[in-house]
Amino acid sequence: MMIKSKVVRDTLLLTVMQLFLDCAALLLNVFITRQLGTSAIGILSLMGSFLGLAGILSNGNAFLCTSRLVSEELGKPCGDPNRILGYAVKLCLLLSSVVSAGVIILAEPISRRFFSGAHMTAALRLMPLALVTGAVSACLKGYFNAARRAGVTAAGDIAEFITRCGVIVAATCAVGSYTEDIVCGIMIGGIIAGNTMSLCLLAAAYIKLRTKGTGKCSLSFRQYAAFSFPIMGGSVLTAVLSSTNDALIPICLRQFGDSAGDALGKFGVFEAIVIPALFFPSVVLCSMSGIIVSETARAKAADNITRIKGFTERIKAWTLMFSVFAAAVLMRFGSQIGELLGGGELAGTMITIIAPVVPFIYMEIVLEAIIKGLGLQSFSSANYLAEYVIRIAAVLILVPKIGFYGIVVSYYASNIFGNSMRFLKVTKAAKARRALCGTLILPVILAFASMSAGEAVTRLAGLDLRKLHVMLFFGLVWGAVYFGVFCALGKVRLISKCGEDLFVDNTQQTVERIL
Repeated sequence: MMIKSKVVRDTLLLTVMQLFLDCAALLLNVFITRQLGTSAIGILSLMGSFLGLAGILSNGNAFLCTSRLVSEELGKPCGDPNRILGYAVKLCLLLSSVVSAGVIILAEPISRRFFSGAHMTAALRLMPLALVTGAVSACLKGYFNAARRAGVTAAGDIAEFITRCGVIVAATCAVGSYTEDIVCGIMIGGIIAGNTMSLCLLAAAYIKLRTKGTGKCSLSFRQYAAFSFPIMGGSVLTAVLSSTNDALIPICLRQFGDSAGDALGKFGVFEAIVIPALFFPSVVLCSMSGIIVSETARAKAADNITRIKGFTERIKAWTLMFSVFAAAVLMRFGSQIGELLGGGELAGTMITIIAPVVPFIYMEIVLEAIIKGLGLQSFSSANYLAEYVIRIAAVLILVPKIGFYGIVVSYYASNIFGNSMRFLKVTKAAKARRALCGTLILPVILAFASMSAGEAVTRLAGLDLRKLHVMLFFGLVWGAVYFGVFCALGKVRLISKCGEDLFVDNTQQTVERIL
């Protein structure tokens, strides 16, 4: 299909970049698991969760804030987007200073309580360097995203990831013995190096490509902060609840009877192998979600409820068609995927068991995008709060009694509840049809019917499905039959129409206005 606008090109570029980064991240997790063991990857997962929380607190979701407010400034006849970027950097430096001071002062109690007694105080005190460089980089990425310079943002992300991975791999291979402090020091050192590389590249790009202001900035620093704090609120709430949930899992596994090493090992396999494998196919939806936010907001501003209803129904149908197939593949090959990624039998079992909830997980990506576009942030925050209350309650009650399977129950309960609420809210707000029989039951039936057809073909060919190349061949046959039937039924036209609604209609005018 001909690319009709820069928005579509940016989306495709970001999709390809995210696919590359997801593949590389999975390979890095496999390498660390095999080199350092599952206990080390558990410590790294906890450190990543804590760093994510500290990062949100220190930059207030600077990428989203900067991107939105710079876009608005660019859209005004006379404005100064560079001043907005300056406000963003100033606010992030203030927040980073406060959070960094807290991390340095409280490093020892954080190490004991959040990390279940793991000794990583020295590593935690290196974190401020990662927070400051990450916050300023996020501001610059938001600026370039608003200016429709997706290539610069992508280059920054890739440079950051390659540098971080290079440092982690080199340090892992160079160090002979591993302690908790050393493992976390390696990770934080890699993050600092990656953030620094990204910051240097983005700063150089800004000096060369910055958009000159055409007038006086429409906002003061105080007004910028007032606009930013509501945007930060939901991100901070989600990060706090997610980190709390992650910290509780190893503690509850130890209450079940696991040793500290076994608890961290199981948690590491879950976070580094199981979750990335389940989310890997969703890269297309993640890249599309940003466009959905802006298009929904534009249609809402124009009071075009018909357009909102139309693409809500099409997005819902396409997402379910795609996610049901992804879930079926993960159910069928979960064991092999877990073994292939180095997670062993535990990872394979968890992927297979959790796979049926994948359609709910993937629907969250697009439903949250529509919710944000419709301006329903208060509902989003309340729903996330309820979702995490369910998840944390399930972890606290069930994991000490039934062990790792309590985590599975928590994922099922929270995702089914939270995304059912999102589905009801979005369809009601958009006045869209729910039609679950046609959009959910049909893909489920076709997924398993086409799987049977694919297995019949491989059996007739005398192929062994336990071999990787045969699995790939089977997956291609399965996918061809599945989507081929949808084409024959005329359902795939939903995708092209959805793309037209989201990317083509009035896109050129929007791009011209922004640029």
